[in-house]
Amino acid sequence: MKSGFVAIIGRPNAGKSTLLNQILERKVAIISDKPQTTRNRISGILTRDEAQIIFLDTPGIHKPKHKLGKYMVDVAQGTLAEVDLIYYMVDASTSFGSGEQYIIDKLSEIDTSVFLLLNKIDVLKPQQVLENIAEWQTKGDFTEIFPLSALNGKNVQPLITKTIEYLPEGPLYYPPDAVTDQPEQVVIGELIREKIILLTREEIPHSVAVMIEMMEKRANDTVYIGATIFVERNSQKGIIIGKKGELLKKIGSEARKDIEFLLGNKVFLELWVKVKEDWRNREKILRNLGYEKF
Repeated sequence: MKSGFVAIIGRPNAGKSTLLNQILERKVAIISDKPQTTRNRISGILTRDEAQIIFLDTPGIHKPKHKLGKYMVDVAQGTLAEVDLIYYMVDASTSFGSGEQYIIDKLSEIDTSVFLLLNKIDVLKPQQVLENIAEWQTKGDFTEIFPLSALNGKNVQPLITKTIEYLPEGPLYYPPDAVTDQPEQVVIGELIREKIILLTREEIPHSVAVMIEMMEKRANDTVYIGATIFVERNSQKGIIIGKKGELLKKIGSEARKDIEFLLGNKVFLELWVKVKEDWRNREKILRNLGYEKF
């Protein structure tokens, strides 16, 4: 049997989390059209008869503006030394820039095989895809180049087949039915944060964090969950709560559906919103929120 670890790296908003969810055929990493959605390294596990692949979905590599941002970049870059294979994912619908060159330079310093994934080909014409491949072949030394669409799954299965060819012989690291090594509470917190990102304005996504304060199954088989949403300013608290609490109610309703699917139980979800000024630069708060490096 083959088994191994695959890192998914790339610039923010390249589609890394969308690809992971597509591979696993379920939501493990939260997705959004806003950059820097992923903050921690998320492990997704795909098990087939002949192989087990552990995917590490990393935060987008970018120039950090605060301690949380630096942590995110350190997590992404630190992953490169730990894996058997790297997926370097790029948005094929955008132009090559200095951010991509920075990643290519980092990849040139390691010996790990790199698959270049040219994502979002669903919005390109066939000739544009061929031009993309030709251009990227001149940019770096890639083991394989895969044009694909993480959103609709085009070329994802051939990617998995080729990935297994490159993995070493190894053990079954996780039970066959495992899809992630993340604790349920971490995944639930991320599902809540996803709904906040999707339903609020531009200023909110990077200023919000979610902590699960309470989770218990009661006699009626309903799982009761209490979660605190942290923001940095009172104005952000008002945005998330919304007029007469309507937006917070909608966030809870949308998140509850995903959580019920995840747990297979009815869920009662209660949300609170608290202000923690400048929490992204406060190490104690970052530790409490699960950013383990601090």
